[in-house]
Amino acid sequence: MTTTTSHHLSPAFPGRAPWGTANKLRAWQQGALEKYIQDQPRDFLAVATPGAGKTTFALTLASWLLHHHVVQQVTVVAPTEHLKKQWAEAAARIGIKLDPEYSAGPLSKEYQGVAVTYAGVGVRPMLHRNRCEQRKTLVILDEIHHAGDSKSWGEACQEAFDPATRRLALTGTPFRSDTNPIPFVQYEEGNDGIRRSSADYTYGYGNALADGVVRPVIFLSYSGNMRWRTKAGDEIAARLGEPMTKDAIGQAWRTALAPTGEWIPNVLAAADKRLTEVRKGIPDAGGLVIATDQDSAREYAKILKKVTGQKATVVLSDEKAASKRIDQFAADSSRWMVAVRMVSEGVDVPRLAVGVYATTISTPLFFAQAVGRFVRSRRRGETASVFVPTIPMLLDFANEMEVERDHVLDKPKKGGEDENPFSEEDKLLADAERLEDEETEDQLPFEALESDAVFDRVLYDGAEFGMQAHPGSEEEQDYLGIPGLLEPDQVQLLLQKRQTRQIAHSRQKPASEADLLEKAAEARPVVTHKQLLELRKSLNTMVGAYVHQSGKPHGVIHTELRRVCGGPPSAEATAGQLKERIKKVQEWATRMR
Repeated sequence: MTTTTSHHLSPAFPGRAPWGTANKLRAWQQGALEKYIQDQPRDFLAVATPGAGKTTFALTLASWLLHHHVVQQVTVVAPTEHLKKQWAEAAARIGIKLDPEYSAGPLSKEYQGVAVTYAGVGVRPMLHRNRCEQRKTLVILDEIHHAGDSKSWGEACQEAFDPATRRLALTGTPFRSDTNPIPFVQYEEGNDGIRRSSADYTYGYGNALADGVVRPVIFLSYSGNMRWRTKAGDEIAARLGEPMTKDAIGQAWRTALAPTGEWIPNVLAAADKRLTEVRKGIPDAGGLVIATDQDSAREYAKILKKVTGQKATVVLSDEKAASKRIDQFAADSSRWMVAVRMVSEGVDVPRLAVGVYATTISTPLFFAQAVGRFVRSRRRGETASVFVPTIPMLLDFANEMEVERDHVLDKPKKGGEDENPFSEEDKLLADAERLEDEETEDQLPFEALESDAVFDRVLYDGAEFGMQAHPGSEEEQDYLGIPGLLEPDQVQLLLQKRQTRQIAHSRQKPASEADLLEKAAEARPVVTHKQLLELRKSLNTMVGAYVHQSGKPHGVIHTELRRVCGGPPSAEATAGQLKERIKKVQEWATRMR
C-alpha cells in the first residue's frame, strides 16, 4: 500500500496499528508512518489539520523507533505547560513514560523521555543538548511554528536539538505572519523566487472533512450599530461590516466586545440557544468563549450565568489551577468555558462544539488555531458552530478554512502579485493616528458607549447564506435551530432552503416593516479595508486620466462627481459610492473620445 492509495481508505484503516501501539490508525496516520519508515529521514515535517490526530501519529512513530532501537529516548517540546502534561498522559496510554516535570539533572530510570515547553528549552538549551549527545534521541516538536515566536526560542531549539538522532516536527498551522525561519523546517524556492516551507506529509482540513475525521464548521456572523468616544472627545458611530478605515474597524470591533454593551449579551444568548439545539444530538456538547483579556473573560462568565443559570468555567493562563479546570471541563457535561488564550491550540476537549470568537486577535494563525478547538469529530455527522463579529478579515478567514498555507520565509518581491500595494499608506495612516492620539492600540484610546447586535449571515464551505434579522426573531431562530448532527452536504442544502424561505417571507411583508437591509448575504458583500483603498486608488487613477483628457483640475472633477453621484468626499465614501463614481468618470471619458 502506498501513501497515495491510503487516502482512499476508511479513516479507521487499518483495524489495528502495527506493533500494538494503538487500537487503530487513521488512513493518513498510516500513510505518514509508512512514508517515514520507507524514507528514514532525520527531519520530518507532518502538517495535519487540528483534530486529525497528530499526537497518535507521533507517539506511534516514537514507539516504532524505540522498539527498533533507532533511538533510546524521546523529548517532546510543546507550546504550554498544559500541553506537555497532555502529551505525557497520551504517551503513558501506549506504554511510553515521559516526565512532564523534568527540569534538570539525570532522568529517573522509570522514564523513557521528557516533555518540556519551548520556553523551558529557551532557558536551558545546553541541558537538552547534553541529553541528546549522551543518548540517541527522538525530538518531537509539537506546533513547530512556536519555535519561530522569538529569535531566542528558535536559536535555543537549534542549539539544543542539533545533535538529535531524529526530529519530528508537527503543526496544524504551518504559516506565520512574520518571516522568522522555523528550525529544522525545509524551505523551497518557488518560481516567484520566494521560499516557502515544505512538508513531508500533509493532511488538510478538506481531506479530513471528506474522511469524517473532523466536523464541518458553520460560522454565524453578527453585525450591529456601534458608538464610541475617542480620546479627543469625538463620538463616532459605525455598523460592523460597513467599509471603514483599519483604525475604525478595530475600534468598532472593541466596542462590540465591550461587556457593557448589548452586542456581547445578545450573541452569547444566541450561542447558548445554538448549544441547546446541538445538545439534542450531542448531549455533552460544550461551548467555549475566547476572550481578549482576563477582565473581559470574567465579565462574559457573569453574562453567561444570567443567560443559562449555570456557572461557566473560567480559564486564566496565569492561574495554577488552569490545567485542572480544562481537564475537569473536558470530563464533565457543563455548558460553557471562557478562556483568554490558553485553549487556542492543542488543548484536547473533544466535546467542544459551539464557540464565540470574542477576541480582537486578527491573525490567520490564531483564528485557525481557535477554530481548531471545535473541529475534532467523535462520530459521523457532528457539526461545529462558531459565532464571529462581522469583521471583513474574519469572514475572509472563515471562507478560506480549506486553503492550505505554507510559511513564507521571504518578503514578497517588489511588484509581485503578493505585495501589499497599500503598506506604505497603511503605515502613514497608523503613524498619523498615533500622533493624534499619542496612545498605542493596547491602551484602548476610546470609550465604548453602546452597541447592539443583528444576525448578519451564515458562512459555510465558502458560501454565504441568510438575511439580517433581530436577535430573538423567528428568522434568527431558523439558523440557530439547525440540527447538530448533519452530513456536510445536508448542511449546505438546509442553509439554502432556509435562506429561500426567509427571502419569500420578506417579500410578503409591507415595505414599512422592513427596518433591516432586506438582501441575501451574497448580495451584501463585506468590503475589507484594503479593497476600499483599492477602489479609492482606482478612482484617483481614473480621475487623473480624465484630467489630461478634459484639462480640468482634480478637485473640480471630484466635486462634480460628488454633485452628480451624491455622497461624502472620497476618503469617507462607501464601496458602492466609489464604484458609482468610477463608472461615471469612465462614462465621461468615453463621451470625449
